[in-house]
Amino acid sequence: MNPVRMRLFALLAPIAVFLAACGINSIPTAEETAKARWADVQAQYQRRADLIPNLVNTVRAAAQQERAVLREVTEARADATRITVTPEQLTDPAAMTRFAEAQGRVTLSLQRLQEAYPELQANANFRDLQSQIEGTENRIAVARRDYNAAVQAYNTEIRTFPGVIGARIIYGSQPMQPFEAEAAAQRAPTVDFGNMQ
Repeated sequence: MNPVRMRLFALLAPIAVFLAACGINSIPTAEETAKARWADVQAQYQRRADLIPNLVNTVRAAAQQERAVLREVTEARADATRITVTPEQLTDPAAMTRFAEAQGRVTLSLQRLQEAYPELQANANFRDLQSQIEGTENRIAVARRDYNAAVQAYNTEIRTFPGVIGARIIYGSQPMQPFEAEAAAQRAPTVDFGNMQ
């Protein structure tokens, strides 16, 4: 080998080793990993913001539809019990017509209830909503945990030897902030179905 090349190699080899040892690649890798984990946290928050209101509205609509069907049955039954035919009225066509109409409304509302029965799912919808909320909150918790682990790895890399050399000299790196819950997070959130009429 040429003596100039050998001197150049002798000079560059320790610099290459020094740069490799001081986190030249591991610092940006750790930083990008932490940023990607934060993006995951944001994605889960967006998922929650998109999903939960739609699920609540679906549950509300199903409950209102069921309430309407059940109200119709209850009202028809109440009307039918108010209209009675005494033995003296058995010859009165108007009394018999009123009685038959009231009983017919009960029959129609019960038929509607039977037709709607497979679709009456308020309890199942509420259970599904609870499951979706729990699953969403679990996804957020996992994303936060993963972000905090990535921040911890990055912060450790830029504060320990030899990464601290590259972090200060080459990158000017600053520690990242882990996710911290706000004080209000100590209280459980409430789910409000509003006036479900």
